Amino acid sequence: MRTAAPHETTTAVGRAARMGVPTIPLPRDSAQAARRTAGPARDLPVAATAAPAVPAAASTGIAELLRGPARRASVLLSVPAAVYLSVPTAQGVEVVGVLTADAARLPLGLVLSRRANGRPLVSAPSGAPATVGGGRVVVGDLTVSAAAWWDPRPRLPGARPSLLPEGVRTLRTALYGDAPHSAFVLPGLPGGPSGPLAALRGAVRRADLDAALRTATRLVGLGPGLTPAGDDVLAGTVAGLVLLGHPAAERFGAGVHALAAARTTELSRALLKHAAAGRVSGEFAAVVRGLVGQGDLVAAIAALLATGSTSGRAMTLGLCTAIDLAERTARPR
Repeated sequence: MRTAAPHETTTAVGRAARMGVPTIPLPRDSAQAARRTAGPARDLPVAATAAPAVPAAASTGIAELLRGPARRASVLLSVPAAVYLSVPTAQGVEVVGVLTADAARLPLGLVLSRRANGRPLVSAPSGAPATVGGGRVVVGDLTVSAAAWWDPRPRLPGARPSLLPEGVRTLRTALYGDAPHSAFVLPGLPGGPSGPLAALRGAVRRADLDAALRTATRLVGLGPGLTPAGDDVLAGTVAGLVLLGHPAAERFGAGVHALAAARTTELSRALLKHAAAGRVSGEFAAVVRGLVGQGDLVAAIAALLATGSTSGRAMTLGLCTAIDLAERTARPR
């Protein structure tokens, strides 16, 4: 198996840094261990041993899969900006994404230095064979190696960070505008006073996390697409509670993930699992960092809201929900 040459690794780290991806150099012993634990070449597709590797910056959220033995996977979805792979493991099915530089930086991805219009990814039908492990991903004629690492959990000041009040106001204004929160709607989700978003708002007003979790039964899997809007709202809420250090965050995240087991898509289930560990997209992380005074909050909010057709707005709604729950829970009654 060909490994990335030193100059390739350096180039990947530099390009990743310019993209705003915090990088962690790949430890040499980890790379060697990954090669030692890779499965026999005869068990893998021919491309796994023949194709030159394209270096990428990989999320530490998938480090265990990438550093582990090479295992069979299959294509979940292939689009110009991303190829998502379904990876069966002893613990269940995991998802790994190979992402272009202009795709949303999901916590389960390897980020390339090239944009989608340069066509760096292969076009593969759903179910096509792939391989993940041994420090790389192989799908069709494309081999991608983990040349650097980035952490999808933002580093914040303290276990329960204080958010800037003006930052929170900026976030809410960007999401809701001048309209009342009760008028906020998301495409694909039922609106009105009996809809799930209204129920979620009611739970927030009462600072009732159990009621919010009951509302999750109505939101999981709700909406079209590979990541339904209902799931994105919940992912933003779960991740927000975890990163804000809410005392019930672990219980809430576990409850949502359990609900998702048989109700939504593989990709959504994987992202909800990452959210429960505080691992989020680069765009979401930038907003959270901006809320504690790290970086340009206005630019970060704009980038998050522009993610996908509804995902960015839904994730932002989830974050605002988590902030409201944290604030109301902390208030003396």
